[in-house]
Amino acid sequence: MKDSFHYPMLSSMQHSHYTPAKYTLSPYTPTHYAQRHYTSSQYTPRQYTPTRYTRTQCSSTRYTTSDHKPSMASVKPARTVHFPNDVVFQDHIRQGDLEQIGRFIRARKVRLDTVYLSGMAALHEAVLSGNLECVKLLVKYGADIHQRDEDGWTPLHIACSDSFPDIARFLLSQGASMEVMNESGEKPVDLIDPECKELVRLFEVGCV
Repeated sequence: MKDSFHYPMLSSMQHSHYTPAKYTLSPYTPTHYAQRHYTSSQYTPRQYTPTRYTRTQCSSTRYTTSDHKPSMASVKPARTVHFPNDVVFQDHIRQGDLEQIGRFIRARKVRLDTVYLSGMAALHEAVLSGNLECVKLLVKYGADIHQRDEDGWTPLHIACSDSFPDIARFLLSQGASMEVMNESGEKPVDLIDPECKELVRLFEVGCV
């Protein structure tokens, strides 16, 4: 069992000099900060009335659209784009516009042996479009059925490769060669799809 120790009470602790009486609240009563010194009457709303910033001072009439009308000098006229005749003619071929094709040729605006940026000449473009009437029209006006494109393909190569038997038959009837080779050493017959029976038969008989 732990011993109990008794400490003698000091005399100075028996009679405290810091009695609560010296810190009474009476000298600092709330009356010193009474609300009467800061009454709301000093800041009444009438001193900050919104009448100083009425909407009449910022009326929308100052920013009417009439103040920002574009001047005629700021409006630029539309520019007209002019394409070279070869580009327009090539587009007519792709669209199959026979009337415009004939008009361009008769007006001598184009040369039929011109090789376009596509690497092909007019007759190659016509064959590629699959338009037999366009092909006939170009041949009528002197297009060369033996002309090669940049890869050595003749119009007959294209007709065989893209399975256009009617065009191939027409070109053969005009004297197109079946023996000419392209840059890869291919003849038109080498490019025929075996599923295109009409072209297969056409080259088996040799032409007509």
